[in-house]
Amino acid sequence: MHSSLQAKLLHVLETGEFSRLGGEENEKVNVRIIAATSSHLESAVRSGLFRDDLFYRLNVVAIRIPPLRERKEEIPLLAEYFLRQYHHEYNKTYRPLTPEILAAFIHYDWPGNVRELENFIKRVVILGEEHCNLPLLLSKGTLSNGQTDPSGFSLKQVSRDVAKKLESEVIRKVLNQTRWNRRKAAEILKISYRSLLYKIKEGGLETSSS
Repeated sequence: MHSSLQAKLLHVLETGEFSRLGGEENEKVNVRIIAATSSHLESAVRSGLFRDDLFYRLNVVAIRIPPLRERKEEIPLLAEYFLRQYHHEYNKTYRPLTPEILAAFIHYDWPGNVRELENFIKRVVILGEEHCNLPLLLSKGTLSNGQTDPSGFSLKQVSRDVAKKLESEVIRKVLNQTRWNRRKAAEILKISYRSLLYKIKEGGLETSSS
């Protein structure tokens, strides 16, 4: 958070007032702040990157959520939750995870925490276990020093693959709804006509529709 924004937030917490952009009078508010961060704020305070007065204002009740590798007993429950969520969201027939996949999940350290687990579940739902080879990927995922193994998977690549797959599915549905009226589909998707043509070509949708 930029220092100027820190000062503004501190002012609101201290006075209970703020001014709208272009406004002439202050607005009074009565709010409670819930803040979350993955940074170590005490270190940021010592290094001068975060205001100490704002830190002590926010640090009334602190709750530390341990990383997923420290609460592996929750992995099966989280995996099941995401599995059912995305089977429903993408209208897929529900298929439970195999014991081998669950075992790989539990033995993996999940440096990306719950979001990384969620991305893996998305990929399983969209592509199917047979196309993910997850036990192999997870066994290569991290080295003993916690760094990502370049010969294994890349979380960013997983996210990109999932995003592209989802984007193509959405575009296909809209095109089918508009009977492949590309200009109307572009309006619904709120993208330019040229962008839609590019995405259709990139996703191989023209070929699959013929």
